[in-house]
Amino acid sequence: MSVTSVRFYHGDEEVNRTLTGTELSLSPLQLHHRAQTLGLTGAQTTQLLVEPPWRPAVLWDQVTLTCQGLGTAGATTWYMNGKRCGQNRRDQFTVTRSGSYRCDRPGTGRSPPVRVFNGVPLSGVSLSVQPPRGQVALGDRLVLSCAVAKGTGPLSFSWHRGDLGAPLGTGPCLELHHVVGNDSGQYQCRVSDGDSVAESVPLNVTVLVPVANATITPGPLSHQVHAGDPVTLRCSVQVGSAPVNFTWLHDTQTVAQGAILELGDVNVGHSGTYQCVATNQLGQDGHRVFRALSPELALEVTPGSPWVTVLATGVSGSLLFLVLLVAVVMGWHRQHRLGE
Repeated sequence: MSVTSVRFYHGDEEVNRTLTGTELSLSPLQLHHRAQTLGLTGAQTTQLLVEPPWRPAVLWDQVTLTCQGLGTAGATTWYMNGKRCGQNRRDQFTVTRSGSYRCDRPGTGRSPPVRVFNGVPLSGVSLSVQPPRGQVALGDRLVLSCAVAKGTGPLSFSWHRGDLGAPLGTGPCLELHHVVGNDSGQYQCRVSDGDSVAESVPLNVTVLVPVANATITPGPLSHQVHAGDPVTLRCSVQVGSAPVNFTWLHDTQTVAQGAILELGDVNVGHSGTYQCVATNQLGQDGHRVFRALSPELALEVTPGSPWVTVLATGVSGSLLFLVLLVAVVMGWHRQHRLGE
């Protein structure tokens, strides 16, 4: 397909200049040429021109919008936030309210939207937290702060955690005086200037739990073994944020570290009471140490093997029986001789 005729328009009027092929020269460029859209017949689209031309467009710059496209200026229809703006039929006007604007010309349709802000658009929303890294001990105080790098007021703040629908609070700071276990989660700050909304990157808060309910296995609390038996004791806690440290006590004296106490083949010297002490360090820089002491386990080591004890008892009983039997026989024999 070949192009046989080309016409250029300035606004709604045809430009009467000599063309070089499909090109139009505007040299020298003049002031009335600025902020206008030129195009080929049948290829022009409706455009919204903004004065002053920089972005973002804000109300305090006294923004003027000009609608350009085919058709007469009186056929222009304006839209704000998707709704028709009254009976305004002009192709140019000064914006007095923030929002998203479009215009429509019968010959070229509706323009792309142009957004005019009440102030500098929001950006750079960030969070900071105390204690650092969002790790807070159960019952301690948590403070979250929200900052905005760019944006003009008045600004409104709201705080959100995970999928909870209702806001946790308003204002640039959120303070929890005594955190509980279910305060853990992803926190976000949401900021609005009335025209736009910006959110911070989620910040993870972890509630650290003190150790509690230390126990020793195997039970029960009274444990009887025999000399030479292998004995292994294990210590655990019901709750407690890692890392958890364990210390073993034998008759109140420290004998080992770690969750497992290997006594090996025990002897009578291993008899006594055993306890484990579980500890973890929570709060900023681990300044708070929590401690859980297990109930005492009484270990009694009896000397020798039970089979040896049974055998010794059996041999002693047999010897005693033999001695008594010999005594009875000898007594009977003596009496029998005296009777003769």
